[in-house]
Amino acid sequence: MFVQTLHEVWLATGIAAMDIGSLFMIAVSSLLIYLAIRKEFEPLLLIPIGFGGILANVPIAGIATATREIIDPLTLEITTEFGGFLGQIYGFGIASGLFPVLIFVGIGSMTDFGPLIANPKTALLGAAAQFGIFSTVIGTAILTEFFGFGFTLADAGAIAIIGGADGPTAIFIASQLSPRLLGAVAVAAYTYMALVPIIQPPIVRLLTTKAERGIRMKQLRQVSRLERILFPLAALALCVLLLPTAAPLIGALMFGNLLRESGVTERLARAAGNEMINIVTILLGLAVGSKLGADEFLRPETLGIVLLGLVAFAIGTAAGVLLAKVLNMLPGNKINPLIGAAGVSAVPMAARVAARLGRDEDHGNYLIMHAMGPNVAGVLGSAVAAGVLLAIIPILG
Repeated sequence: MFVQTLHEVWLATGIAAMDIGSLFMIAVSSLLIYLAIRKEFEPLLLIPIGFGGILANVPIAGIATATREIIDPLTLEITTEFGGFLGQIYGFGIASGLFPVLIFVGIGSMTDFGPLIANPKTALLGAAAQFGIFSTVIGTAILTEFFGFGFTLADAGAIAIIGGADGPTAIFIASQLSPRLLGAVAVAAYTYMALVPIIQPPIVRLLTTKAERGIRMKQLRQVSRLERILFPLAALALCVLLLPTAAPLIGALMFGNLLRESGVTERLARAAGNEMINIVTILLGLAVGSKLGADEFLRPETLGIVLLGLVAFAIGTAAGVLLAKVLNMLPGNKINPLIGAAGVSAVPMAARVAARLGRDEDHGNYLIMHAMGPNVAGVLGSAVAAGVLLAIIPILG
């Protein structure tokens, strides 16, 4: 009896219940935390995601298990089996698509669209970066059609949105098109957002010359308060008229921006850009990390999603740079191709990377404000791309 009791106690310990897959994912999650603290790679994202990944791989505790409804086959009574606290956060905020919308309100309240308004041409660079999304949709469909991959067209749309490096948009569209892939898509999107400083520089250097990286751009004009107020209203009006499926994200973004620019709701703008977005970021990061459990993440399908997302992100980065080079063939002020890489939606990390690369070539070259133009255009572009996919994919089946 005593030996049996000791055996049961042993089985209840984490040492006995831990498997190799969970240990591996704990190591991966710990690496994310290391990169956040040591290298300062998006610490606001990677620390919650990494810590959530560690908690998700704790054996026995079931911290990341989802809440589910159980139907008694005899009485047909429905009972609710509540999951772990990370599973409940995931269901409430990510599976429902609520967190991405709240994040967009916060982003809008912190975003200065002035550089985009002052130089509308940079909107083209943000649009070009979305090429990675649509090319990956086609590529995923081809892999499924000719190489036996099991992805549907809806799956392809959810995977491709990773290329925009926009975590909230990726979560939103995956929850709408392919909920079964939501966890893997969310993890991949936020991982690539955090790894922008590692992924983008080699691509940019490969596609540009030293002279191109050293191009200095003219100072942007001053944008009036009226222009700043009219911009979110005009952007929302165009969205409502042309692409209503993108209205949840663009509407939230423009609402937050109007709070910022109206000049009469400073308290609300401050709350949206500080308290609200900070709380949602903590919860969202932990919930995304909850999908780093070994049983969910270490699957061929998930690894395929991560690789396809990387391809989409690389193509989006390259497309922005190449379009800037094309625009420089036309008459007018020259554009530093580095800011084309900022067309992906990782705000403001992608703009900072472009500015740093510019300073590496010329210490007196300040590109940050120029890079913010395509960067914020990329946020709009990824939301528009999501709206297009939501509109077209159900029609194509």
